[in-house]
Amino acid sequence: MLKLVTPKGVERKDFELSLDEIAREGARRMLVQALNLEVEEYINQHQNEVDDNGHRLVVRNGKSKERNITTGAGTVSVQAPRINDQREGKTFNSFILPKYLRKSPKVESLLPILYLKGLSTSNFQSALGQFLGEGVSGLSPASIVKLKKIWEDEFELWSKRKITKNYIYIWADGVNVEIRLGEDDKLCLLVIIGVTEEGKKELIAVESGYRESTESWLAVMRSLVARGMKAPLVACGDGALGFWSALRACDGFKSTKEQRCWVHKIANVLDKLPKRLQPKAKELLHEMMRADTLENAEKDLKNFENLYSEKYPKAVECLTKSWKQLTTYFNFPASHWVHLRTTNPIESAFATVKLRTRVTKGAGSKKSAEAMAFKLLLECEKKWKVINGAKEIKNLLEGLEYKDGVVVATQKHHEVAAG
Repeated sequence: MLKLVTPKGVERKDFELSLDEIAREGARRMLVQALNLEVEEYINQHQNEVDDNGHRLVVRNGKSKERNITTGAGTVSVQAPRINDQREGKTFNSFILPKYLRKSPKVESLLPILYLKGLSTSNFQSALGQFLGEGVSGLSPASIVKLKKIWEDEFELWSKRKITKNYIYIWADGVNVEIRLGEDDKLCLLVIIGVTEEGKKELIAVESGYRESTESWLAVMRSLVARGMKAPLVACGDGALGFWSALRACDGFKSTKEQRCWVHKIANVLDKLPKRLQPKAKELLHEMMRADTLENAEKDLKNFENLYSEKYPKAVECLTKSWKQLTTYFNFPASHWVHLRTTNPIESAFATVKLRTRVTKGAGSKKSAEAMAFKLLLECEKKWKVINGAKEIKNLLEGLEYKDGVVVATQKHHEVAAG
């Protein structure tokens, strides 16, 4: 059994610091060795290429000026070997250490992630300098400002891209974020997330709008249709009238079924009841939402009406007026219900957006808010899981019908099974 023993007279803190120095020196030596091997291999590949006097055209040519490279092990100083390549139109470019590289790709990607997660631009130097070592560069507020400009350009290209994938389900929601510049101190970002034929969740649209108006949503949806998006089977959203009006008005989405978010609906219904009655009412509403069949859900609805319709008609009306749209999911696979009943994919993803805007007291501008939300949601997208029962999407694409989450035994079902 190996034991790590601290030498007598040496404090634990000093010993830990020496480990960092050892790791940094080891990283430097390995980098130098890799660069030398890369140069040797390049020279050996072209050793037979000579000029009229028999001299090699590709030879070593000393070392370049020393530069600091920030890696995961810290900042190391290296002098990259140089090559004199006299062949016409040919130059040597190191794959390991390209020109002008100052930070490893992982460190480069770390900076925007930390910024987007809430670290202030003025704190990068103090927060990371002690871990990455002295001489680290590229952590100034100006560097982050440059990154934000790159994000804005990326967002501009992304928002005009062609849409070639088919999306089975979409979630839509509008999220308010604060901005510091402009006439309005709040901006509504209209967000759409979709599920592909493979069951993967993807970000489809992020666009600023005037609150959640019909005109704003209609502009987003028409843009998607113009870029090739086909109508999904179901659209999930809260009770905001703007989105649903736009859905019915947009030619490309007229065949899409509506599914209202139960989480928003439950909150709206409870808001119309006294606090003393809310726990019991909430329990009944959850029973409705989790019913295994539409018939059982309607029985729970009847029970709710009997209890509250006489004294609290507004609460009952709030629930019953959109009952059809609340229960659309019963006509789809039961394994998909947990995804269809709520707009949680957007709500949870935007928690990081709100964290960032709290730290900065609002995004600087409308463009900055859109780009920041875009980058944050793309980071979240990397962690999104495939939906439950993704294999059943094939049944939906083949036209099979579902009732209470189970395939209905129709002639179409028998034909598909036989095929």
